[in-house]
Amino acid sequence: MACPCRLASGEKEQDLDIICPCDYRDANLSEYGTCYCGLYVSQAVVNGEKSVRPIPERRPKHAVSRESESNIQKGLSALPLRVWRCRVCGYLCARDGPPELCPICKAKKERFERFI
Repeated sequence: MACPCRLASGEKEQDLDIICPCDYRDANLSEYGTCYCGLYVSQAVVNGEKSVRPIPERRPKHAVSRESESNIQKGLSALPLRVWRCRVCGYLCARDGPPELCPICKAKKERFERFI
């Protein structure tokens, strides 16, 4: 299973780095106290000693080929729901409308844009 906050190409070889827990989890936990998706958090976050903030994407841009990117777009456009993107942290969700609050960075509904 790919990281729930990233778009997988569907090609296992290209998606190996984002199979949950992804290759970037430990670095994000050390530096930010949580993984990109917020599924894993450090004890410091649990104890309230560290606050959660948006995490930049560590995955290299070249990790997904143009062909895979096109396949992802085709797959997303076939979804029965709209896909919304948080403009603050990049979180994606498929639903009728954007969430009231981003589960990752806590940005309000107004900070979401229609992705697909």
